[in-house]
Amino acid sequence: MNEAFRLAPVLVAGVLLGAIFYGGLWWTVRQGVSSQRPALWFFGSLLLRMSIVLTGFYVVADGQWQRLLVCFVGFVTARLIVTWLTRPPVDSRNVPAKEGCHEFKSR
Repeated sequence: MNEAFRLAPVLVAGVLLGAIFYGGLWWTVRQGVSSQRPALWFFGSLLLRMSIVLTGFYVVADGQWQRLLVCFVGFVTARLIVTWLTRPPVDSRNVPAKEGCHEFKSR
């Protein structure tokens, strides 16, 4: 039980790192598609997000693979959360059109 209490802040740190990474990616895509220089947005964002996350993993892990693993679990959990929070509304999703009826008529 004591180990779980020591790893809880590591899990929270992983979720925060994931929220920064995936939330930043979502924000970058929204800004980059309407920008005059989208490559600069995407490349700059990638460098910034990767620097933050890799430094965070290094600091949080503190040389212990168990802590790194728990932090990564939090990171992946944040991906699921950010994906769920940023999904488009049901009304605006692309709904496939119904296929037409193709009947084979023999002569």
